[in-house]
This record gives sequence, structure tokens and C-alpha cells, in this order.
Amino acid sequence: MAQPLMTVQQHILEEQRRRAPQASGEFSWLLSGITLATKIIADRVRRAGLADILGSAGQQNVQGEVVQKLDVLANQALLHCLGVRGNVAIMASEENAEPIVVARDRAHGKHVVVFDPLDGSSNIDVNVSVGTIFSILRCEPDPTGTRDPMKDVLQPGANQVAAGYVVYGSSTMFVYTAGNGVNGFTLDPQIGAYVISHPNIRMPRQGSIYSVNEANADSFPEGYRRYLAHLRSGAAGRTYSSRYIGSLVADFHRTLLKGGVFLYPPTKTHPQGKLRLMYEANPIAFLAEEAGGLATDGARRIRDIQPTSLHQRTPLVVGSPAEMELLESVVSSQ
Repeated sequence: MAQPLMTVQQHILEEQRRRAPQASGEFSWLLSGITLATKIIADRVRRAGLADILGSAGQQNVQGEVVQKLDVLANQALLHCLGVRGNVAIMASEENAEPIVVARDRAHGKHVVVFDPLDGSSNIDVNVSVGTIFSILRCEPDPTGTRDPMKDVLQPGANQVAAGYVVYGSSTMFVYTAGNGVNGFTLDPQIGAYVISHPNIRMPRQGSIYSVNEANADSFPEGYRRYLAHLRSGAAGRTYSSRYIGSLVADFHRTLLKGGVFLYPPTKTHPQGKLRLMYEANPIAFLAEEAGGLATDGARRIRDIQPTSLHQRTPLVVGSPAEMELLESVVSSQ
């Protein structure tokens, strides 16, 4: 007999019953808001070439990046679906300069949700996989509404209670962790639900793929250049292939499933790194660690970094233990 379908909502509720039977269900209700928003985004992405939503929206975000029309739609979907949950006190997005306080729920809301609504959106015009990344943190209710929301948002990644991403590719996949392993769900368009397809994902101890924008290699710090040369030469004990998509979700999704390493080192033009700590590096690091991998900024564990601003940037190296241990050895050597 075929196994019964397990949807992401059923999985979340089952985990809640198993790990926290006394829980109120607020957390699963919050996650259902994210899954609803990503179904809306997935629909827009599939129809992007037919509905005049490709291309630039004619403005820049706080990072100075060109905003795509789909960025705007994705951001609106998440803000709406999370803003009506009733238990989200604060939302923070790549597309907004400041955190958004949900005034109605600030007094009782216990969660902060930080997200990149459409990672890799500059690739949408050429039909490359894009994604949504999210991170969930706890906060104390603020009955008076006087506490600075930044104090609730700027928490280190170690404080995350859940994180995940959705990749919009040949299929739409929702991958998340709540601190008890990593599970992946594929959207079944016939029933409109995310169904478990990749239970208990474990990153291989060693892979055979490295992922980096080698066009910038000349401006990488010397230690990173030595590391890449080490991988290319076969000195690591195996032959590596280079694969780089330019969409963080897609590159990390491959690394999560196949192993290896993804690197976005500091460069001369971005000495502090280019990826955002709060809504890109932290959730990716949480997922990697829960799957048995590692994530650093080249020197420190990503999740130990105390953020100082919402849009803070960081270098990011994430991957299998073997490649990460080799990185530490090569970069630290003289």
C-alpha cells in the first residue's frame, strides 16, 4: 500500500505534538502564512513571461539594487500573509529600509520574521531558479509599544527558532528546519499542497562540487585563492567540478543535497562581503548546521555574529564538513 501523503502542515503539527505537546499552535499558524505566501509567489513566477511582470519596477531598494517587478509582488505577498497571522509582531524584509511593526499585534506577538522575498530575482528574465529565504526569531510582547523594534530584530543567528527557503525551479520546494533536522517538501500543483519529498536531509560529509563566482577570484584574499587552487589541483583527494548559478537559494540547495562548498568571499569592491547576514546567511547557516554541514564568514561561525544593522553584509562559506575543514586549514596556513 502506498504511503499516505504528509503535507508540510501535517508535518509541522506532528513535530509540535511530539516535541511540544503543550504548545498553542501559534508557530504552525505562522509557518502556514509563509507557505501560503510562497504558493502565491510560485504562481506569479510560473506566469511571469505571460503577465507583464518581468523586468524592473523602475526603482532601487535600500541596498541600491534594481527592484524587479516580481520583488515587489513577492514582498507584498509575504507582508500580507504574515501581517494577518496575529502572532507576528515585527517583519523585516530586504526590500524595506526599516522593520515593519505590526501595530495590531505588537502587544501580544511573540515572533519576528526576517526574509528575502525573492532571492536571485535579477535572473528571472532568463528563467533561472529563484527563491524565498526566511528566518524566525522570538521576541517578548510589548504591551506599551515603546520598545525599539531593532532590539528584537538584531539577534544573532543562534537565536533562530526556525528558518527555511523555497526554491522556484523545475519544481517548487519548501525546505525548513525548526531545530530538529531539515525536511523538504515539493509543491504538488494538483492538490495545491507541499508534500514531503526529502525527509531528514543530511548533507554529505564530502562532495565534489565547489560553487563560487570565479570571475572575482583575482580580488579574493590570498587564502581563498590558495583554497580554490587546492580544489582544482586534486590535492584534496578528489576531482572537483565548478558550478555557479548566481542565485543563492539554488546554489545552496544543490550544496545541501549533493555536498561540496559554496563560497562568497570578501572582494576588493565588497571587503565586508556582499550577502546579507540577517535574511540570507543566518537562515542558510541554520539549515546547513542542522543537516550536518558548517557555515562561517571565513573566520567565525555565522550564527555567532552579533548583527549591528538590518542590512549588514557578511562573507559566507557554507558546505560539507570535509570542505569546510580543508578551508580552515588552507586559509590559516602561511
